[in-house]
Amino acid sequence: MARGELRIYLGAAPGVGKTYAMLEEAQRRAERGTDVVIGLVEAHGRPHTAAMIGDLEVVPRHTVTYRGVEFTEMDLDAVLARRPEVAVVDELAHTNVPGCRHEKRWQDVQELLDAGISVLSTVNIQHLESLNDVVAQITGVTQRETLPDQVVRAAEQVELVDMTPEALRRRMAHGNIYRPDKIDAALGNYFRVGNLTALRELALLWLADKVDEQLDAYRAQQGISATWEARERVVVALTGGPEGETLIRRAARIAARSKGADLLAVHVARSDGLAGADPAQLARQRVLVESLGGTYHQVLGTDIPAALLDFARGVNATQLVLGASRRGRFAQLLSRGVGVTTTALSGAIDVHLVTHAEVGRGRRGAAVPAALSRRRRLLGFALAVLGMPALTGLLRVLPDLMLTNDILLFLAGVVGVALVGGLWPALVAALGGSLLLNWFFTPPYYTLTIAEADNLLALGVFVGVAVAVSWVVDVAARRTREAARASADAQTLATVAGGVLRGERPLRALLDRLRETFALRAVSVLELVAEAEGRPGRAQEEAAWRVVATVGDRPPGSPGAGETAVPVDERLTVVLAGRRLEAADRRVVEAFAAQAAIALRQERLAEEAATARPLAEADRMRTALLAAVSHDLRTPLASAKAAVSSLRSHDVEFGADDREELLATADESLDRLGRLVANLLDMSRLQAGVLGVTAAAVGLEDVVPRALDELGTAAADVSTDIPADLPAATADPGLLERVLVNIVANALRHSPPGQPPTITASVHAGQVELRVIDTGPGIPEDQWEHVFLPFQRLGDRDNQTGVGLGLALSRGLAEAMGGSITPETTPGGGLTMVLRLPAAEERGVR
Repeated sequence: MARGELRIYLGAAPGVGKTYAMLEEAQRRAERGTDVVIGLVEAHGRPHTAAMIGDLEVVPRHTVTYRGVEFTEMDLDAVLARRPEVAVVDELAHTNVPGCRHEKRWQDVQELLDAGISVLSTVNIQHLESLNDVVAQITGVTQRETLPDQVVRAAEQVELVDMTPEALRRRMAHGNIYRPDKIDAALGNYFRVGNLTALRELALLWLADKVDEQLDAYRAQQGISATWEARERVVVALTGGPEGETLIRRAARIAARSKGADLLAVHVARSDGLAGADPAQLARQRVLVESLGGTYHQVLGTDIPAALLDFARGVNATQLVLGASRRGRFAQLLSRGVGVTTTALSGAIDVHLVTHAEVGRGRRGAAVPAALSRRRRLLGFALAVLGMPALTGLLRVLPDLMLTNDILLFLAGVVGVALVGGLWPALVAALGGSLLLNWFFTPPYYTLTIAEADNLLALGVFVGVAVAVSWVVDVAARRTREAARASADAQTLATVAGGVLRGERPLRALLDRLRETFALRAVSVLELVAEAEGRPGRAQEEAAWRVVATVGDRPPGSPGAGETAVPVDERLTVVLAGRRLEAADRRVVEAFAAQAAIALRQERLAEEAATARPLAEADRMRTALLAAVSHDLRTPLASAKAAVSSLRSHDVEFGADDREELLATADESLDRLGRLVANLLDMSRLQAGVLGVTAAAVGLEDVVPRALDELGTAAADVSTDIPADLPAATADPGLLERVLVNIVANALRHSPPGQPPTITASVHAGQVELRVIDTGPGIPEDQWEHVFLPFQRLGDRDNQTGVGLGLALSRGLAEAMGGSITPETTPGGGLTMVLRLPAAEERGVR
C-alpha cells in the first residue's frame, strides 16, 4: 500500500489564514472529484473559516472524558474506517486529551499516512521544537505544544501562508481572529509588530532551509554536480597561515553584500595527518569565522585544489576566496600552485585571489626536526668513516672476488650506515665507498682512472642506489617520528578536551590538565590592563598584567615570570612556569592557549548572562504586569465609569430600581478594583520584605464566612465543613481573609457548573489544615508550581485573562504568617488547595 502524502500550511502566527487556505485546497480537490473528508477543523469562532467547510463531509468527533470534563478530539478510528483519499486535520502540534490512542495529533496523522490516506494540515512556526526557545525569547511566551521538526521536514509539500504584521493586526482589530474582549490584550502582547516581524522572519528562514534540503536532494537524485546559484554561498579556504584572518574578513564582506548569504570556512588537511597547519592559528580563525556568523569545516585530501572544489560544489558555493600564493617566484615556475590550479578548474564558481602581507614570503613553518637522534647520527658518521676502510681491508685479504661482488658488499655497508645514522652519514659512506672501490678494486688499480665503461656504469649504479636507499631510510625514519609525534599530540589534545568537558569550570579544567600533561609547576592566563595597551615599555611591567585564571604553585604574574609565554591575542597571554618546553610542544600549547581564550570568553558570557538574568526576569515581570493590569483595570474601571456616567446623564430618567442597580454595579466594580490594587501592593511589599504581619489566635469559623461574603453571590453555593472543636490558628486575620478570598475565587473559576467547591478543616501534627476542594479539570502534577508564579494563569499563554496574582500572593501571605499552601489532586478529578497554619495552642496564644 502506497503511503499517503502530507501537505502542511505553515504560518508565522495565529490568524494568518492557514486553516482557510487548507480548506480552499480541500474544496479544489473535492471539485476535481477527490474523496475529501474533514477529520478535524478548528474554526475558533471565525465565520469565514467555518463557511469555507461548505458541503465537505465532516467525520463526527470522538468525546473523551478526563477528570469529569468532556472534551472532543478527532475520531481516528472513524477516519480510518471511512478511508478517504484526503483527510483534513487541523493544528498538527495539538496535544490530545489523555485517553486517546496517541499523545500528539501528529502521531494520529502519521497513522493516517501509513494507511495510505493523504493529509492536509496546519502548523505555526512557534510550535516547531527547534525554535521553541527562540520564540520564547522573542515573545516572552513558552509554547508547551510542540512537534519535532522532522515531522514537518518530512512533508511532501510545505506551503507558507504569509501576511504582513500590519495586515494581521488589522485583522485582529476587526475581530476576525479573537473575541472582542481579548483584542486589546493580544495587540499589546503577542501580536506586537516586532513580535510578528520576528516570527515572520523565522518562518521564512526555516522554509528557506527546507527548500535548500529539497534542492540538494533533487540535485543528488539527478546526479547534478554543477553549481546552481539559488543562494550566495561564500567559501574561504584556510591554510592555517597568518593570512587567514585577512581572508576571512574579506570573505565576510563579500557575503555581506548579498542578503542571507552563507559564509563557510574550510581547511584541507593532508590525508596522512602527519604534516599540517598551525593548530593555534586555525583555532583562532575558527573563532573569528563563527563570530562573523559563518561555519568552519575541515576535510581531508591529498590533492588540495580537487578537495577544495569538491567541498565547494558539495555545498553549492557560488564564490571561493583564496589567498595569493606565499611561495617564491622560483617555486611558482616549477608548479602553478593551489590558487591558479583551483581557478582553472573552478567552472561556474567565482574565485577571488586576495593579496595579503605574506605574499611571496614563503612558508615559514616550524623547523623540520631531524629524523634521527644526534647520537644515532654520530654513530652513523663513525661507521661511514671507519667501516668503509675496514670493509676494504677485509676484501683485500679475501680471495679475489669479481667487481660486482665488491660493489654489492659496499652497497650493503652503505645501507647499514643509512639504517643507523640516516641520510648524511650514508651519503658520506657512499662517496667514500665509491672512491675506495675505484682505487682498490677497479682496473687500473691504485688510480682513479676507470678503463672499462662497464666498471664506470657499475660504480654509477652503486652511488645512485646508495643515495636512493639512504633517502628512503631517512624519509621513513622522519615519517615514523612525525607519526609518533602526531599521535602524542592527538592523545594530549583528547585528554585535555576530555578534562574540559568533564569540568564544571572549563577554563580552570583546561589549565589544570595542561599543567599535568606537561609536568609544569603553574599555568596562568594573563590579561593586559587597559592602561598598558599601546605602550610596549609599560607592557613589560608586572603591574601591567592582570591574572585572569591560574592553577598550580607560585603562579607567574607577568610573561617574564615564567619559562614560556604563549600570546593568544593582543591582550591575552598564557604563561607556563616550571620548565621550558620544546618547540614541538609549544605548538600544542598554542592550540590549548587558543582554547583557553574561548573558555574565558564563555565564562564571561555566562557571568554576564547570570547578571542580566535578574534584570531580564524583572523586565519580564514588568511587561507581564503592565499587560495584565491593563486588562484587569480596564474592566472594573469601564463598568464603574459607565454606571456613574449614566447616573449623571440628564438625557435619561432612571427609576429607583435602575439607579440602585447602577450604584450596585459601580460599587461592585470599585470593590473589585480595590482588591486588585490591594493585591498588587501586597505583592510589592512581599517582594520588598516589608509586609507587616500581626499574629493572633484566629478562628476559621469566623474568617471563612467573611471571605465568602466578600466574594458575593458567586460563593453562595460553596459548602463548608468546619468542626466546632477546631483549634484556632495563629495568623493575621486580615491577611488570612485575603488568602481565603483568593483561593476560593480560583476554585470557583475552575469548578464545573452545578459543582461548587467545598471547604473543609482539620487539625494534624500541631497545624490547622484548611482544604478548598474543586472538581474542575485539575492541574498535572508537574505544573503545580507554575500556578504560584506571579502574573501567570494555567493555560494562558499571553496573560490576556488577568493579572494572575491570586495564588502567588496567597502563598506569599501564608508563608509570611508561618504557614504554607500546597496543591493536591482531588479524588475523582480536580484540584485541592491545602492551607496549613500553626495551631494557636502550639504557640501559647490561647
